[in-house]
Amino acid sequence: MKTLERLFEGFLWQSRFIVLLAVVASLVSSVILFVIATIDVGSLVVKTVSYSLGAHGGEGYDTFHSDIVSHVITAIDDYLLATVLLIFALGLYELFISKIDQAEENAAHSSRILLIKTLDDLKDRLAKVILMILIVTFFKNVIHTQFNNPLNILYLGFGILLVAVALYFTNKSGHHGE
Repeated sequence: MKTLERLFEGFLWQSRFIVLLAVVASLVSSVILFVIATIDVGSLVVKTVSYSLGAHGGEGYDTFHSDIVSHVITAIDDYLLATVLLIFALGLYELFISKIDQAEENAAHSSRILLIKTLDDLKDRLAKVILMILIVTFFKNVIHTQFNNPLNILYLGFGILLVAVALYFTNKSGHHGE
């Protein structure tokens, strides 16, 4: 019976490597988003240079500006999501597979954001980046909102207040143990 128990426990322990599927998929997704966002920024550079040289085809500055700002915010959103996926991949690997030796060795000289020691560390780091994605999405939507009546402006103010409160509590929770 003891042999069967050891075999089963060994199987259970080795089953943690299934997490590598999520690690690799998250890492690949992160790279894809980084590439897509960078290509979008490159196309914005081309569009801006083209517009500056007079090849705007009658497009007004306000339309051009709105389009550029919207694309920049979308790129920021993509970069943040790619960062979430990267942190998620590194965190899952450290929690289930092995500590990343290079991260531990360079911890004194670099950011500690990628050092994940517990599931709560992973959750806290992901929550902060996801909050930033929501804030960016909020402002992206604000850009396209028409303020036809005073109630829309009040909603905008309330939304900004909620964002400020969320940032306040996120910042406060990040310093409780320091």
